[in-house]
Amino acid sequence: MKRYFTSVLAAFVVLSLSAATACTPDEPNNQKPEPVKPKAERFEVFQMLHPTEGDIPYRIPAIAVTKDGAMIAAADYRHSGTDIGVTNYGRIDLHYRLSYDNGNTWTDVMPLIEGKGAEASDFMSVGYGDPCIVADRESDRVLMLSCAGNVSFQNGTRQNHQCIARFYSEDGGKTWSAPEDIAETIYSQFDASKYGPVRSMFVASGRIMQSRTTKLGNYYRLYCAVLVRDRSAKHMNYVLFSDDFGGSWKILGSIDTPAVYNTADEPKVEEMPDGRILLSSRYNNGRYYNMFTFTDVAAGAGVWDDSVFSGAANNGVEAKDNSTNGEVMVLPVTRVADGEPMHILLQSLPLGPDRKNVGIYYKELASQEDYLSTYDLAADWDGVKQVTTLNSAYSTMAWQKDNRLAFLYEEETHGKSNFAYGGYTIVYECFEIEDLTDGKYTFRKE
Repeated sequence: MKRYFTSVLAAFVVLSLSAATACTPDEPNNQKPEPVKPKAERFEVFQMLHPTEGDIPYRIPAIAVTKDGAMIAAADYRHSGTDIGVTNYGRIDLHYRLSYDNGNTWTDVMPLIEGKGAEASDFMSVGYGDPCIVADRESDRVLMLSCAGNVSFQNGTRQNHQCIARFYSEDGGKTWSAPEDIAETIYSQFDASKYGPVRSMFVASGRIMQSRTTKLGNYYRLYCAVLVRDRSAKHMNYVLFSDDFGGSWKILGSIDTPAVYNTADEPKVEEMPDGRILLSSRYNNGRYYNMFTFTDVAAGAGVWDDSVFSGAANNGVEAKDNSTNGEVMVLPVTRVADGEPMHILLQSLPLGPDRKNVGIYYKELASQEDYLSTYDLAADWDGVKQVTTLNSAYSTMAWQKDNRLAFLYEEETHGKSNFAYGGYTIVYECFEIEDLTDGKYTFRKE
């Protein structure tokens, strides 16, 4: 017993000396642990540092997160200073940056594609703008769509309209394919509509939504929303879906039943917790919402509810004195007060007045009763997080792998530009769910 105790004591002394030796500051292999780098909360991803001195303006943010957690941010780089086609032969490039550490650091700004402006040898390559993006949750594939060409949305005709450019990345956003114009494959589906062949359309910028539940074939389904201008110049919103990761697109529901008619503008789309599809459409002083209920998921068949306005009158999402596109997103949460699992719905837009004070509204979805109809969903939102006090406009979101919300938005960070269509620094910020909701909810992994 004594011999055993002596052996243990000797071993303890050796271990203690070894530990002390490892901590001796004179040893050359002694390395102090590097301080933990704080998580980035704000970063100017695309800067316009000297807006009054002729800097080329940035517009229209888009963001996605790959299966491995890389973040891809993209935006217009507007040599023309205007939207696609507003300036004849107006050049617009698409720029992008990547982050591999949840927004702490970013690569250099890279051109995804450069418009050729007056030097273009074909219609599409004049300019590319208004990007929207999605990264597949199970592969390294990334899809981006954008407007392209040399005619504005307002001046488009069935025979002469903007292109819909499609880009693919097979390596998580590092490199990109040459663009393909897929417009005719979509326009032609509307030719037999009771509204007649459409004059123009474009896919709304920001985030292409990938379903959490519907998978037919190799990919989870994609949804994107379009703004369409019919033969009588009325504006309509439809939703498109794809089961082959953007290789082909179909219209959700009937071509004769738009989600929003006449009051439609730039839309966004999201999947509700019960599987219905939500459309959120830009409108002055708020948003129009509508929901689609499936009768046949595989065929994309079903019916739209009534489109309903959300604004100050029904305690909805107010965009005072402005009409600006933002992002919509559903997230699973736990209510802190009682530990109940549920969801919240987020909607970003400028709080106003005018295009300033971008913020994020939230609405509790404790059960389906909170969004049984579009009237229920549009009314009685619960709160709002103001993100900036500066002039600010378009915004979009994505969910990071570290379970924080990536928020990308336009801000006049360094002053007002001289361009008629504006020009902004594109700012990244990230938020915990607690930050957005005054501590009322925490994120819940499903």
